[in-house]
Amino acid sequence: MAGRADAAAGTPATLALTRAGVPFTAHPYEHDPRAAAYGLEAAEKLGVEPDRVFKTLLANVDGALAVGIVPVADQLDLKALAAALGGKRAEMADPSLAERKTGYVVGGISPIGQKTALPTVLDESAILFETILVSGGRRGLDLELAPDDLIAVTSARYAPIARAR
Repeated sequence: MAGRADAAAGTPATLALTRAGVPFTAHPYEHDPRAAAYGLEAAEKLGVEPDRVFKTLLANVDGALAVGIVPVADQLDLKALAAALGGKRAEMADPSLAERKTGYVVGGISPIGQKTALPTVLDESAILFETILVSGGRRGLDLELAPDDLIAVTSARYAPIARAR
């Protein structure tokens, strides 16, 4: 996989990966504004099983923002996210706050290249795959990279934070 920022129109995520020397593949697709679930739309349009496509969610853990990355077909287990970060309570962050802190729009929030570095947890199911896909920083763009590279570039940790819908 070669870093192809050109195909990705140079989002903060692709620029951060290129700067860090992390190999990735950009997967642009035609986003349908009527899509109800952005991550499932990406999996379908890219022909990738939903377990390999991960969504980036922001939560408030004991009063501080944090990032949880889980498969698109699953939900973020807020209790598990809080525990993984040594916290007691977690609730989903307000979408407008998530957009302000990350610099991305909801549905296109990438865990990579956010304006504010936040504590990040990647669901441990990611280790089952050689590569996973995450948002590239805009709707209609996913980035494929190795889970360990995602951990390294976001200073994240693995933990069991997903639960089936």
